[in-house]
Amino acid sequence: MAKTPTIVELDMKELEDLLQRTEARQLRDEDYETTKTMLLSYVELVGLLKDKNVSISRLRKLLFGLKTEKTADVLASIASTESEPSGQDQPAESGHTNTSEQSESEQSELPSRKKGHGRNGADAYTGAEQIYVSHESLQAGDECPSCDKGTLYDTRRPRVLVRLTGQAPIGAKVIRLQQLRCNLCGKLYTAKAPEGADSKKCDATVGSMIALLKYGSGLPFNRQEGLQGLLGIPLPASTQWDIVHAQAQHFWPVWDELLNQAANGDVEYNDDTIVRILEHMGERARQRALAEASSEDSGEKNGESRTGLFTSGVVSTRAGRRIVLFFSGPRHAGENLREVLLRRAKELGPPIQMCDALSRNLPGELKTILANCLAHARRRFVDVVENFPEPCRHVLEALKVVYHNDAIARKRKLSAEARLEFHQAHSGPTMERLKIWLNQQFEQRLVEPNSSLGGAIAYMLKHWEKLTLFLRVPGAPLDNNICEQALKKAILHRKNALFYKTDNGARVGDLYMSLIYTCQLNKVNPFDYLTELERHADQVACHPERWMPWNYREALTAQSSEELGDAQAPSKVIS
Repeated sequence: MAKTPTIVELDMKELEDLLQRTEARQLRDEDYETTKTMLLSYVELVGLLKDKNVSISRLRKLLFGLKTEKTADVLASIASTESEPSGQDQPAESGHTNTSEQSESEQSELPSRKKGHGRNGADAYTGAEQIYVSHESLQAGDECPSCDKGTLYDTRRPRVLVRLTGQAPIGAKVIRLQQLRCNLCGKLYTAKAPEGADSKKCDATVGSMIALLKYGSGLPFNRQEGLQGLLGIPLPASTQWDIVHAQAQHFWPVWDELLNQAANGDVEYNDDTIVRILEHMGERARQRALAEASSEDSGEKNGESRTGLFTSGVVSTRAGRRIVLFFSGPRHAGENLREVLLRRAKELGPPIQMCDALSRNLPGELKTILANCLAHARRRFVDVVENFPEPCRHVLEALKVVYHNDAIARKRKLSAEARLEFHQAHSGPTMERLKIWLNQQFEQRLVEPNSSLGGAIAYMLKHWEKLTLFLRVPGAPLDNNICEQALKKAILHRKNALFYKTDNGARVGDLYMSLIYTCQLNKVNPFDYLTELERHADQVACHPERWMPWNYREALTAQSSEELGDAQAPSKVIS
């Protein structure tokens, strides 16, 4: 992803003054930073302009930031020339008006009010310590002290107070045990350590918190080191790596089980983004290339070495559960998906695969029911909406109907078959009219095929069958957004940590990001999950299928029951 250059706000007078000072060699202290920023921005812009795929509109987005792609907001930029409002729930154009296809209750079923950003209620603090305080002098059944006639009862609605406290991510205790020594025999007597102060320096929660901050929130080890140092609890970056690396060794059985379960999913989403692994870059890469070239000369290996590095995301969904897997290295998303699907049960048919139209996303010889991302096709029209407002409005409003219908299906919690019937009845006619309209643009020569709009239309027509799979196959999704959202974890890490040093570091990062984001999608506390995996590493190694994010609580409950039963069982008396 291109780096956004720093914007320098200078008017012509300020620029002329800077040039005069440069010519007179009377530069001020702040002139150096201004000149440096201008030169760096120039170099960055030249690099972007050399890329033939960067359009003016995309260049503007790179410079000034991305805006929302919601239909109402996209069309708002061209709404000044239109008489009707652009924020309607249903398209107003006669070609795609949905009044005859949907009842009034269906159109008003989804809330039109935007989500707020107010304060959280007490129920939102699921990770907080819960404290219940009984009345200090009264209880249910007592006589009312005010009227002396009524009887008190429990309202079951306690007054709720929320109190927040700040603390270091990694806390510490320094325990000093008094030691006494005999002045005659020299024997040493040490005070007994408090309960819980065992021989291990780091509790299971330490690695979980470090991993969650780095791989879940994008806070690199060096920043955590600085934060901990400011709070008086030093924790070097190298020590943090040692802790999470040691903890990761206990999690590989869970990773392997996630692979097995992901392979049997109903829908497989995949995509990738770039990654930097120093072991594959620079001098290391050159040495590896020389080694591979020498092996090729000796007949040990054939083929060219790949230089690209990617983090692939694979999201598998089945029975309401979502599994996210990350793979970093030279392999493409399709190759990583192939490694997952090789574990698929033989009795299961091919899964639905959702991805964009790149051939590198396909899993080789393995068969899937391929669907392409409708959001990718839609984005091509969003990019050219300023140059072709009316044709793009027609397409975007048609697709808005489809997404609106899909939102209704989700709210009603329709089954895959019922959702298919709903889309066929309410989205099918809209998409059929859209296809006719798209063909007419070329047949009637209304659009130049080599233009940017012609390219967007050609892309949609070329992949029409895969883009509309949701109208023919139960459970087929509309887009690949869930996988793109998952890849934001990897992008956040790349943005803050910049790179992995070795393949091993990348594998550990993939492991933690997979566990953390799988917990997030299944509404499970990732900190608690990672901690329990570490505390019960032996049981996890034996039965990893019992320690998935959605059922590990049941394993904990079963273990507690067994321990309680063993404690209460009478001991045998051997005569």
